[in-house]
Amino acid sequence: MPLAAASVDTGDTAWLLAATALVLLMTPGLALFYGGMVRTKSVLNMLMMSFVSIALVTVVWLVCGYALAFGDDAGGGLIGGLDHLGMAGLGPDSVQGTVPTLLFATFQLTFAIVTAALVSGAVADRAKFGAWLVFVPVWALLVYVPIAHWTWGPGGWILDGLGALDFAGGLPVEITSGASGLALCLVLGPRLGFKKDAMRPHNLPMVVLGAGLLWFGWFGFNAGSALGANGLAAAVFLNTLAAGCTGLLGWLLVEHKRDGHPTTLGAASGAVAGLVAITPSCGSVSLLGALVIGLAAGVVCSYAVSWKFKLNYDDSLDVVGVHLIGGVVGTLLIGVFATATMTGGAEGLLHGGGFAQLGKQLVAIAAVGAYAFLVTYGIGKLIDRVLGFRASEEQEHTGLDLTVHAETAYDHGVLGHGAPVTASVSPSAPAAQKVKKQA
Repeated sequence: MPLAAASVDTGDTAWLLAATALVLLMTPGLALFYGGMVRTKSVLNMLMMSFVSIALVTVVWLVCGYALAFGDDAGGGLIGGLDHLGMAGLGPDSVQGTVPTLLFATFQLTFAIVTAALVSGAVADRAKFGAWLVFVPVWALLVYVPIAHWTWGPGGWILDGLGALDFAGGLPVEITSGASGLALCLVLGPRLGFKKDAMRPHNLPMVVLGAGLLWFGWFGFNAGSALGANGLAAAVFLNTLAAGCTGLLGWLLVEHKRDGHPTTLGAASGAVAGLVAITPSCGSVSLLGALVIGLAAGVVCSYAVSWKFKLNYDDSLDVVGVHLIGGVVGTLLIGVFATATMTGGAEGLLHGGGFAQLGKQLVAIAAVGAYAFLVTYGIGKLIDRVLGFRASEEQEHTGLDLTVHAETAYDHGVLGHGAPVTASVSPSAPAAQKVKKQA
């Protein structure tokens, strides 16, 4: 994410305004993607967990999140200072690089929002909404903000000390959300009927619509991180498109070989996996590298989503399998495919850079993953002990839409549709992929 001291450039500012709107659109897109993947009885709750994250994270970010993430380092590369607490000292004339500082802060805010919303997929169908309202601001402040400073903030230890590369958020967004999702689903435990009942997506067209909106917004996410309307943004834009396509194809190839049929859910999930993996590497690799990274993510993540059945953790909507594993794939492969043509200096293993960059990427992955998992686990346990994080069995069985929000998404939901289906499924693959007929 390049920054250079200069005056405001109108072209760069116009592009970043558009990119910020695109990234904000990703959260409603994610809400539809997740909403389609849950059962009818809790779809509104799933939508709400994403939408409410927009408001909660925005307040935290404006009060102190931006200052701590992007303020001057307060020591050790671990956290920023408080000079801009409450956005103090920032006005229309403040400049960050070639764009207004307030626009840069808003662009970064949209990253924090969608990362918090991503975590909700790991605990779909069983988290108390009130506990989620407490979890999001605490998690944003204690987990996302420090990691954003490490990776992108001035003086952050990963950026300036270690020298690991992350163009658009493999560490703060993908690995952080995936590791946090794993911690939270361990705190809450599995859903009622996990590995026994078929918990299939209730609306696959909604899933595809959500994935499409995510893909659309991802261009702002990645190409916007160039912070300018320039050739780098164009290269990143193309890399993003290419990796999403090969991720989709890679997932379908695995499904065809493993299950005998490519699925709509697999196509949507594969595209997202490719986009996840190219997020950290889009500004460091060539087009060929992007194609390979997307394909690798599609193949690896399609297998990784079934690990939850073998290891007995209920990652409801595959946040771990797609975002943690895809983020690791993309961040690690920077050490293999990085080219000086894109980075301006650092090179990966295939371009004569040796193992040095690969080692830096590994250290960054391990540090961010461990920190996000441990701190999130602690936050989740504390909230669970004080407030209770798990919905009651009655709420979970009846559905969170009716019992928590007094609403239903569909008229037939009132009559009880969406109750657990009792078809047996093999624990060797996602339940959703094992159901061949829609009710």
